[in-house]
Amino acid sequence: MRQRWPEKLWIVRHGQSAGNVARDAAAEAGLTTIDIGMRDVDVPLSPLGERQAQALGRWFASLPEEEKPEIVLSSPYVRARQTARAICEAGGIVGEGRPPIVDERLREREFGIFDRLTTAGIQQKYPEHAEHRALLGKFYHRAPGGESWADVILRLRGALDTVSLHHADRRVLIVCHQVVVLCLRYILEEMDEAQILAIDKEGDVVNCGVAEYDFEPDDAKACVPTLVRYNFAAPLIEEDAPVTSAPDAMVAAR
Repeated sequence: MRQRWPEKLWIVRHGQSAGNVARDAAAEAGLTTIDIGMRDVDVPLSPLGERQAQALGRWFASLPEEEKPEIVLSSPYVRARQTARAICEAGGIVGEGRPPIVDERLREREFGIFDRLTTAGIQQKYPEHAEHRALLGKFYHRAPGGESWADVILRLRGALDTVSLHHADRRVLIVCHQVVVLCLRYILEEMDEAQILAIDKEGDVVNCGVAEYDFEPDDAKACVPTLVRYNFAAPLIEEDAPVTSAPDAMVAAR
């Protein structure tokens, strides 16, 4: 029997980060490294990312009280926590003053020796690893010191078990990162490697884009997830906050 699920689940990528901006600048200049000057975990939102998070918060706040998130879970990375906090401060969650719950299992994929390198930088500095990645594929390839998508999925299964245990039948919002959004879809929709990589190939997850799931009983009276919408950016468009979708700065050669 499938596990118990929340009544509703939203999965949101953080707003545009300073790392997104630095990555774009490095790629445009043809550089091998991304000039960010801090740990990935400490990279904050850009000014535009702050606007996006505030716009999304106002959209959640506009929902009827009985439809708003009751629980907000966040990656520990600064850009995700800032996004989650902006949603809460805008009144986008039931109950005043309730802070987001930080769960390290929702963190960005770790890139190991590829950290801060552009695609060109990886090919120049680690040509043998670039060749191995091209052969194995990014779902299973793990850079030394880093994680594959499969590694991320392993820890996310544990995070979803916690959601099932502590937040079943409630409305839950998760604020996280691009690969985490995709890997959660992989788990919830019981996909295989080819299916999730095809979705990834269609385009990046937009900053502050919303994936929304309802959970309805199936024939066996177990709840199964139904994807209501994905990469939903209308709240940003309505607020005139530009929609952005660049991969995170540390996501080299994605």
